Amino acid sequence: IQQHQEIHVVMGNEACDLDSTVSALALAYFLSQTSPAPKAAFVPVLNIPRADFVLRTETTFLLRDRGIPAASLIFRDEIDLGGLHHAGLLSLTLVDHHVLPGADAALEDAVVEVLDHRPLERDRGPPCQVTVEPVGSCATLVTERILQGPPGVLDRTTAALLHGTILLDCINLSPAAGKVTPRDVACVSLLEERFPELPARDAVFGALQAAKFDVTGLTTEQMLRKDLKVLSNDDVVIGISGVFEDLETFLLRPGLLQDLEAFCQGRGYTGLVAMTVSFNERHEPTRKLVVYSPQEPLRSTLCRALEEATTPSLLLQLLPSPSPCVAAYTQGNAVAARKKVLPILRAAL
Repeated sequence: IQQHQEIHVVMGNEACDLDSTVSALALAYFLSQTSPAPKAAFVPVLNIPRADFVLRTETTFLLRDRGIPAASLIFRDEIDLGGLHHAGLLSLTLVDHHVLPGADAALEDAVVEVLDHRPLERDRGPPCQVTVEPVGSCATLVTERILQGPPGVLDRTTAALLHGTILLDCINLSPAAGKVTPRDVACVSLLEERFPELPARDAVFGALQAAKFDVTGLTTEQMLRKDLKVLSNDDVVIGISGVFEDLETFLLRPGLLQDLEAFCQGRGYTGLVAMTVSFNERHEPTRKLVVYSPQEPLRSTLCRALEEATTPSLLLQLLPSPSPCVAAYTQGNAVAARKKVLPILRAAL
């Protein structure tokens, strides 16, 4: 700010999963290599505090495997985006999301480009460049963008990061999981063609999936924080957690109700929705939902919205629950991942 240096930040969503991280790193690298006489420095930012990075076990695994030290990454608590924007020095490219959370609303008019694979929830007029396509992984869109650029920009490290991310996001390109599209498959094939030394798909996916689902030793609070998004309106704030454990195991955690209460109170949440996911040997997902709130009207509103949803229908069946504050469901529509559930909850709020 003191040197009036313009900064172009490329940033993923606040869950900061592998897709958000790698999309930000790869696109920022591509822009820095290809922009004609850039005025700005291109900076990928991981949208979590550095202290939370250890919870992103699949990301720490892949970056370590590819020789990228955590010390070379920039986290959200290490850069003053508000100050840069206030000084007129910030451009922002959003990857893997296109709606900034309420706390970042002031940064909206710094957004110059969006690359996302979620259903479009709000329009952005020119001059913002918007690419929103229904593919399995945002890394697929980044790969397409890089492959359309000058030859030679894509290096082995970036290719390996993108390759692993698409495989993990699309459940090893398994049609049964309901996430993969022909464009995801095409990108994985092109990366393998260009870099034949990339490790085999099954090995990459197996290692990343094992790292992602490794919740050994995590407290309930860390599990809920590992993959967390937030929704709010004027009155309430709710957390939406992805939990990598079977629901029954999760509900049997010692002190669970006290942990849920402390988690929500500590963050100012009125309630919490958690989607648990586990996979069988054929990569088919089982998804279940927990709705927690001590406030009955909010809990009822969220439950009713989820039970009655039609786009998509979740096919919920009520399960036994450890407390009146908790509603638990098995989700018959197992291909409806959390990004399909978020708009339902946002509309309910």
